Amino acid sequence: MDTLDGMRTFIAVAKQKSFTGGAKQLGISTKLASKYIAQLEQKHGALLFHRTTRSVTLTETGQAYFARCVPLLEQFEELEDVIQHRQSDLSGTVRLTAPTAFGSTKLVDALAPFLAQHPKINVELNLSDQYVAIIDEGVDVAVRFGPLKDSTLIAKKLMDMRIVFFASPEYLKRNGKPSHPRALATHNCLLQTSQNDPENWKFKEDGNTFTVNVSGDFASNSPRAVTHMASQGLGIGMGPQYVTEPYVKDGSLQLLFEPYEASILELNAVYASNRHLPARIRALLDHLALSFAT
Repeated sequence: MDTLDGMRTFIAVAKQKSFTGGAKQLGISTKLASKYIAQLEQKHGALLFHRTTRSVTLTETGQAYFARCVPLLEQFEELEDVIQHRQSDLSGTVRLTAPTAFGSTKLVDALAPFLAQHPKINVELNLSDQYVAIIDEGVDVAVRFGPLKDSTLIAKKLMDMRIVFFASPEYLKRNGKPSHPRALATHNCLLQTSQNDPENWKFKEDGNTFTVNVSGDFASNSPRAVTHMASQGLGIGMGPQYVTEPYVKDGSLQLLFEPYEASILELNAVYASNRHLPARIRALLDHLALSFAT
């Protein structure tokens, strides 16, 4: 066992309070993680964890070892960064998470040239429309829409995204095209439940903001599901512009109320405030910021 591998495994297991969770974070088997910890304890002649069938907790010695391991490992990573910068050859793994629709389209488009430029970097992209606790899950960077809610995280702004309104030509032909947002009260509206207050849609007119209470027979936490249902003629939807773009281009959706749009959704790259960022992650953050700014 390499001592650094043992230290990385020890820190991951300690943070996850689980051999399985720590192993998953590192991308190794639970058996190997247990082996590394056992070898580490044998090497130092000390018990680092209390183990029960339900939990894994640090011993007093383990707590002291953890407090010293974290800064030592960060210093080693900084030393690797210095060498990599001098060689201009970044390497290693970056673990990302992002919303499904955005991650599978816009984000992968932005990642492709970065990976071509840095062939020794590996990206593991986890797509999910659910909130991912990046520290608990061992994620390096989360690409998220909306304001930062966790004070232990740092957000690097990537871009602003319009929130748009849309319906299919077939729906508008059957039900008429509303000329003003207040007419939505008489239409079937498709709700995105992942948004705050999904039944009250926000608009702006003459510099003033107003809301319209809406209802309908379909709701989903996925903006892609709402957009697709709208393209099938079910009703009028609201969501981020990036989801609607291919539908608008092929004519299956039309944008509505563009002069009345009131909401902008901020896209951020989010990472833990208390961790050292290796050069590969800083390079990726800079690349994403440049990609989405243009």
